[in-house]
Amino acid sequence: MIDTPSSSPPEFSSLGNILDQQHPLYKLALKINWSLFEKAFQPLYSTNNGCPIKPIRVMCGLLILKHLRNLSDKTVIELWNENGYFQFLCGMEYFVPAFPCTISELEDFRKRIGEKGIELIYSESNCA
Repeated sequence: MIDTPSSSPPEFSSLGNILDQQHPLYKLALKINWSLFEKAFQPLYSTNNGCPIKPIRVMCGLLILKHLRNLSDKTVIELWNENGYFQFLCGMEYFVPAFPCTISELEDFRKRIGEKGIELIYSESNCA
């Protein structure tokens, strides 16, 4: 039998512990009042019909990133899959190697919240 230093798998570190806390997206994630978006947008969804919704924080975070970096819907979704800072801003505790949503889900969210919802997101994140 081979002697190994540990028989248990290594623990994964949370994004909050491994990312640079001085990075602008890290700081922005902590500054935004995310519950404001939950309160504003949750009533727009039915709890008993249709597909489950993507987390509101993820969708709002994607719109913030899209605006800040001047990205297309497709590009912001693809970059989220590769970027720990994008995922941290969107509320992920651990890195998730998967797409957060489809392009049409992001388009539908933007339509659902309307211009006033987008203005709320941009004003709270100082992206206006």
